[in-house]
Amino acid sequence: MQRRVRVFAPASVSNLGPGFDVLGLAIDRPGDIVEAEFRDGPGVEIAAVTGDGGLLPVDPERNVAGVAASSVLAHLAACGAAPPAGVRLWVHKQMPLASGLGSSAASSVAGALAVNELFGRPLPKEALLTHALAGEKVAAGTVHADNVAPSLLGGIKAIRGYDPLEVLDLPVPPALRLVVVHPRTEVQTSYARRVLREHGFPIEMAVANLGNMAGFVAALFRGDLELLGRSVEDRLAEPLRVALIPGAAAVKLAAREAGALGCSISGSGPSVFAVTADDETAGRVAAAMRAAFIEEAGLESEAFTGPVNAEGARRVL
Repeated sequence: MQRRVRVFAPASVSNLGPGFDVLGLAIDRPGDIVEAEFRDGPGVEIAAVTGDGGLLPVDPERNVAGVAASSVLAHLAACGAAPPAGVRLWVHKQMPLASGLGSSAASSVAGALAVNELFGRPLPKEALLTHALAGEKVAAGTVHADNVAPSLLGGIKAIRGYDPLEVLDLPVPPALRLVVVHPRTEVQTSYARRVLREHGFPIEMAVANLGNMAGFVAALFRGDLELLGRSVEDRLAEPLRVALIPGAAAVKLAAREAGALGCSISGSGPSVFAVTADDETAGRVAAAMRAAFIEEAGLESEAFTGPVNAEGARRVL
């Protein structure tokens, strides 16, 4: 067993157009870091949270990293895989809150992974998923793994179902490049989900999304990025959520005009993502999207470009 460990869990893009609560992928950055060490008392203590502007609780029963860590600790104790020791955590937020980048999922994943690493990795990485979901539920109010699964395991994931939980690996075309632009504004996930619950959808819209979902998956298996781009289209959630993101319509248009194959909202927003087939185009698209946010809404933004993160969460110390 280690005396102290440090782990990193990456941001993620969920929904990917038509796959509401079903599709997600990991990106290289940003992400959250959690440090863990043993403590004399039982249970989990959060020594500090940094990078959050004082907004997140240090109460381990209300902090998503603390809840995920407690879930792993309780499991290890119940199966005799850990001595009766407690854990102290430091949570370092390195990504914006309410960003549509899976901020709570990254913290939950990092909390679960840190405890497992501290005790010498008694559980396989895949077994940490249910514990990370316990943390994510505190933030979202519901269990959805489209951010947690890729943040933990990397790659592109599809959630086939929850009873039992079944996570499917999808292939990643080597040429695929992501552009993720985060404007300096917030969309609360709980509010964005409530907007959907209060709205009914015609069957024609559901059929359109099913077709795009089929096209998306087929495109990954074929390595057909043109088809992938055409399939990054959401007829259900995005039309309702786009109004919550100032300038989003203009940003999507700018991405297309700069060469993006497809563009949509990342999770609940306000981040917007685009898919391209090479790094040069990704850079051009990122610049166009950032300029559109400024021109249309007066919003500064950060851009992240690169391939899909295949590794997911990892120990860094």
